[in-house]
Amino acid sequence: MKKNKLFFIVSEDKSFWSHRLSLALSAIDAGYDVTLVSNFNKLESKIKNRGVNVININFVRSSKHPFTDLKNIFKLIFILRKEKPDIIHNVALKTILIASIAGLFSKKMVIINAFTGLGYVFSSDQLHAKLIRFFIKPIFKLLFRRSNYWTIFQNPDDMNLFERLGLINLNQSTLIRGSGVETNKFIQSDDLNKIPVVMLASRMLWDKGVGEFVKVAKRAYKNKINAEFMLVGGIDNDNPMSIPLSTLKQWVSNGDVQWEGHSDNMPDMLASASIVCLPSYREGLPKVLLEAAAIGRPLIASDGPGCREIVRDKYNGLLVKMRDADSLYEAVLMLVNNRKMRETMGRNSRTLVETELSTTIINTQTIELYRRVVNASN
Repeated sequence: MKKNKLFFIVSEDKSFWSHRLSLALSAIDAGYDVTLVSNFNKLESKIKNRGVNVININFVRSSKHPFTDLKNIFKLIFILRKEKPDIIHNVALKTILIASIAGLFSKKMVIINAFTGLGYVFSSDQLHAKLIRFFIKPIFKLLFRRSNYWTIFQNPDDMNLFERLGLINLNQSTLIRGSGVETNKFIQSDDLNKIPVVMLASRMLWDKGVGEFVKVAKRAYKNKINAEFMLVGGIDNDNPMSIPLSTLKQWVSNGDVQWEGHSDNMPDMLASASIVCLPSYREGLPKVLLEAAAIGRPLIASDGPGCREIVRDKYNGLLVKMRDADSLYEAVLMLVNNRKMRETMGRNSRTLVETELSTTIINTQTIELYRRVVNASN
């Protein structure tokens, strides 16, 4: 029996490795022939060794030149017409746009567009973001209402926004909460810190709430609060909201926070925290909160799209007002001063992941979607 061909189209191999590999392996186990189309840096051989076919294409996230994107559209048209996949699963905004246009030129193929949050383009009020929104909304409206185009959202806020804008057909849209977390890799552990460690782990971007977090750290230090504040994550120079290296170094020099940079060992890194924060302005469903929850940590996050899908207020963490350092400070203070509350919320975090948000659960939901959309197209 011929295997259905499933293509993942992702901008970078490291994103696939961290967020989609588990799904790809589950799809292989379910009988799919899986290929990754991506920009490969260091992980090509590792991905191939896991049974995933690879095709290299030079996606450039930071490119602002339409000619570069146009070239990639033509490359993808050639690849898709040659390989004839049954399903292509596109991940994240720019890749969705490029691959959805390319998919117009291939017949008998189901296109699944997975939004991992709406990011800078839909959350920023900057003129550049507004211009991009102006141009892509009519393109999305044209594409996403076609019978072979399906859409995955990670949270209901993003789905409802696209529905209000008239960009999607709700009958061909579904909610799958994130990419899940591997509970056998992120193992529940006790917090052994004598002094509570408050951690924000993400790319160093302003819209992740890093500025508000540093304000809280400064205020806590001034008020002699017995806690340590740690930033974990690298700089993303391709993102317009990137925090300059000079600013990060200044914060460290001032003694405001520790900054650990990028970590390749997130299970151990998150286990070293007592509380994990993400006062982000908008998310799909943040994987770092999933991972911290799996390890059994209480969470603090903005009461905004994506974050409230995993932080259940006063159950496994605290939700705070967005862009509000005072609200974040009060939440941090509440947990820093109450170990019993931290322990109870931490246990609840692990329970939530095991019952609703593990990779086993999320992968099963996604592969069932593959089965459904292929059957609908036949």
